[in-house]
Amino acid sequence: MADGTTGDAGETSAPDRAREPGVLRALFEDVGSGVFATDAAGRLIAVNPRAEQITARRAGGMLGRDLHDLLHRTAEGGPYPRERCRTLRTLADGRPREGGDEYLLRGDGTTVPIIWSASRLRLPGEPPGLVFTFHDFSVRRAAERQTEAHLAVLETLTRRLTLVTEVSSVLISDLDVSRMLRETGRLLVPELADWTAVDVCTDPAGEGRRAAVHSRDHPEAAELEGPLPPLPRETASAPARVLRGAGPVRLTADDIARTPGSPLAAAHRELFERLGGHSAVAVPLRSRQQVFGMLTAARTGRARPYTEDEAAVLADIGRRAGLAMDNARLFDQQRHVAETMQRQLLTPLPQTDHLRMAARYRPAQVAAEIGGDWYDAFLLADGTTTMVIGDVVGHDLQAAAHMAEVRNMLRALAWDRQEPPSLIMRRLDEAMTNTSDAPMATVVFARIEGDEGGPWRLHWVNAGHPPPLLVTRDGGVRWLDDGHGPLLGMSSTLHLGMHWPDAHEGLPPESTVLFYTDGLVESRDRPIDTGMELLGRHAAALARRDLEDFCDELLERIDPRGDDVALLALRLPPRGAGAAGDSTPPPSRGRHAHNPADPSRSAPGAEALGADETFTEAPHGRKRPPPP
Repeated sequence: MADGTTGDAGETSAPDRAREPGVLRALFEDVGSGVFATDAAGRLIAVNPRAEQITARRAGGMLGRDLHDLLHRTAEGGPYPRERCRTLRTLADGRPREGGDEYLLRGDGTTVPIIWSASRLRLPGEPPGLVFTFHDFSVRRAAERQTEAHLAVLETLTRRLTLVTEVSSVLISDLDVSRMLRETGRLLVPELADWTAVDVCTDPAGEGRRAAVHSRDHPEAAELEGPLPPLPRETASAPARVLRGAGPVRLTADDIARTPGSPLAAAHRELFERLGGHSAVAVPLRSRQQVFGMLTAARTGRARPYTEDEAAVLADIGRRAGLAMDNARLFDQQRHVAETMQRQLLTPLPQTDHLRMAARYRPAQVAAEIGGDWYDAFLLADGTTTMVIGDVVGHDLQAAAHMAEVRNMLRALAWDRQEPPSLIMRRLDEAMTNTSDAPMATVVFARIEGDEGGPWRLHWVNAGHPPPLLVTRDGGVRWLDDGHGPLLGMSSTLHLGMHWPDAHEGLPPESTVLFYTDGLVESRDRPIDTGMELLGRHAAALARRDLEDFCDELLERIDPRGDDVALLALRLPPRGAGAAGDSTPPPSRGRHAHNPADPSRSAPGAEALGADETFTEAPHGRKRPPPP
């Protein structure tokens, strides 16, 4: 019906039933929330069963008691100030309030977190009181704390993974062991340590050195770097155990304070005396077969001691560092073998009369390989001095083998017949095509012609190689661009019928002629035109330097990277030096003399001429007699 009542006698409408005492009592007793009711003074006048369960108290012990004084507490269980109680404010002003950061004191003395709401309670015939409804929030609070703990663990794990990634990046990107170890120790501070120290073994006998010390609070920590006492035979101390492969070893304050039993342990303890520390982890830097040293990470002040998980992370970093050190060692060994092989393929220079020659060879810095760059100089049967610079395609052992093959062909052809360089180059191109599997190569082949005392003349041919550079004594520079022809191995193979023109150039007294390979002037970040302009400028500035210094300083200033570099330089004597009647002794090579070739090798033709590695006493030019 429209008035909300039913037509059946004895039935009560829903609004009327809501007012029945039984319904209200059931609602109060069966609701899933705890409910307190107070009078105007804040004394409890009603407590439902759920409130009894949450507070672990019986209603009879709570009725008539002050709600705030009896139950409201801080999280630690201490009294909660009445002036800060928001529930009492609702009792005073009647405004509803709610919250989620409150605690009630349970009957067993513990506290329970709750979410709550408070509102005015109208009481018949007396001032209004308070109804306080609340839920047990402990389960949800525990879940939140667990979530926070999990997030903290994930954050810590993420930071450590990031740290390990950064350390790994350093270890795989640098072959300089000292720099690599310094950067590794620096990255660990302050994420995993307040200071770090890296000790390395320098020889199998146990001699070592402290390679790196880094501290957050002590900038002068690097003063502790330097030689270390030898590894003792006993293995009781932590440093000795770690350097013999044990670890990780966690050190407590008691371990650190223990009297050292060896000079090595005393040197290790000095770190803690100077930098502080109550907890530390020492891990070996080891590869699969060798221990290269030890990493120590320490904490100072109020930092917590190291956990097993943190020790495991440091052990993993130590293992990665050891593998990187092993790789660097193997790379150095391979580079040494490669350079030794390359230098066996190079030859010492004949120092003829007052002419002075110098050479340099620098292998590529990005790989432990040998390549096809070479220089050469030797005497012909007529006494003429020759100079050669060349580059066979490739940067590997095969390129080096082809280089030796082409070099020896050129020597044989130049010695066999006294022909102009152009004809020798044509014969070399045919020989490469028909008797060798060597690929293309670039070569400059030159003769230094003239009597003793001068004048001197350069007679050359260029097979696709960068042009020689003439540097006068007063710093003038000029590229010798003439004599250019095709690369070796191309004309005969393709039947192009191309040729190599002869070129001639007078050489002023005390001038320098520089032959070089393209690694000196070309790189990935520098085009060849820029490199040649740079070479000309530096060569002009160094024109008056001693020839050995000239070569060294030129390489230092240009600093070529990424490819092999070979240099061959000729310095002409003053006018008349060495001529008949001149008593000026041939110039000494000086203390800066440098021979890129293996020292066991002698200059080409030395044995045939019965001379030493140098030819300073041998006659020169057309007056030189043929060898026996």
